[in-house]
Amino acid sequence: MTDTSENIFLKSLLDKGQETNSTQFALDWIKGQNDAVEVSVNQIPFSDLGKWNLTDEKLSHETGKFFSIEGLDIQTNYGKIHHWQQPIINQPEIGYLGFITKEINGVLHFLLQAKIEPGNINYVQLSPTLQATKSNYSRVHKGNSPAYLDYFRNAKKEQILVDQLQSEQGARFLKKRNRNIIIKITDDIEILDNFIWLTLSQIKELIGYNNIVNMDTRTVISGIPLGDLSIDKVEIINSFYNISNNSYFSGLLNSAAKDAISYNTLNDIIIFITQHKSKLELLVQKIPLNSIENWIIGKDSIYHEDKKFFEVIAADIKISNREVKNWSQPMVKPVQEGICAFVCENINGVLHFIVQAKLECGNFDLIEFAPTVQCLTDNYQTEDSYMNLPFLEYVLDSKRQNVIFDTYQSEEGGRFYREQNRNLLILAENNFPEELPENYIWMTFNQIQTFMKHNNYINIQARNLLSALTFK
Repeated sequence: MTDTSENIFLKSLLDKGQETNSTQFALDWIKGQNDAVEVSVNQIPFSDLGKWNLTDEKLSHETGKFFSIEGLDIQTNYGKIHHWQQPIINQPEIGYLGFITKEINGVLHFLLQAKIEPGNINYVQLSPTLQATKSNYSRVHKGNSPAYLDYFRNAKKEQILVDQLQSEQGARFLKKRNRNIIIKITDDIEILDNFIWLTLSQIKELIGYNNIVNMDTRTVISGIPLGDLSIDKVEIINSFYNISNNSYFSGLLNSAAKDAISYNTLNDIIIFITQHKSKLELLVQKIPLNSIENWIIGKDSIYHEDKKFFEVIAADIKISNREVKNWSQPMVKPVQEGICAFVCENINGVLHFIVQAKLECGNFDLIEFAPTVQCLTDNYQTEDSYMNLPFLEYVLDSKRQNVIFDTYQSEEGGRFYREQNRNLLILAENNFPEELPENYIWMTFNQIQTFMKHNNYINIQARNLLSALTFK
């Protein structure tokens, strides 16, 4: 293939043998990084939270920066429950999630960081080159500036390959967004001890392991465009890279083409989501934290009286290689593991995904496209869930040969304490019905990527799943 700016991502995904570091080296390196860092995370009473104040109104930092835990009252006509109250994370700042990339041996490499977040299950995970909130990179904590920050602040237009504002978890954050950015450099730079060059292919291979690649890396990777692909170009790529004739891989490659035969047109999808946004109602009002119905504020946690959904805890944290070595903060702790899954099917040789229009109280614009199955805040293995969550039983009962991937992936460890969710991609049986429930729609990979470029359409759970897609 001709080496143009259009296909440098595709080459990094498909070219093998030009990696600076082997994938096994990366796994050993991550283990070494983990062994070299001292970490201590302990739950403490709210009264021991340094520089944080728990009042009747909210739990917040004395500077007014970072984030706060506040109360919400929600009314909606969506779903089975039309009124509820809950705590939520309010973090109005837009942070950086950014990659520096560089062509090495003719293949684009990404600079990843072995970063410890206090909530990570296995402490060290692969994060973007830069992962920082505005409070952090503005040095509100009076620590050191994040490494490589100036490369992003000073990036020229021609260096920017991807630049998107994408949402965070709509059930946990109030209208939270981050800048997902990828820049390309040509100069040599100093590589710090806890950074490593990897290709896009290697990152996706490592996503196949449990809890190795963090959520922030996955969201940025999911937004990578694969060029202006047409079916004719797909056939050339298929021949050049000898991509498998496996129906899933060939269907996915066809699904990435802009002129693939799709079940719905882009206009059909725009009409679908516009209709849902027009008929749905969502009224979100802030209320005092201590007035939230059915939630209890204890000495060391804020929790639902039925021990459901999640709880808010306080943690004392010591990490030896961070900009600040010791601090305390609130964290959101899950009550159970969740599940996120896409069901997909080849329709006319083109892979289609079942996407749902999902309303969450913290969404920036009512509805976002979500995975076929998304259940994060309640026990999904109940009779009620089987009856009321479309496709859940189909996903859990899928035959082994139809499971494309099945891994546990962590949520963002800076705010969430040891939360992991099961991520699956299921290839449907040939007799799977094409007619879907009212708030579900078939979309191709190219159509999903098109909406991704326009920000706040594809939710973070869907993006996490899409980040694992590969053609081999």
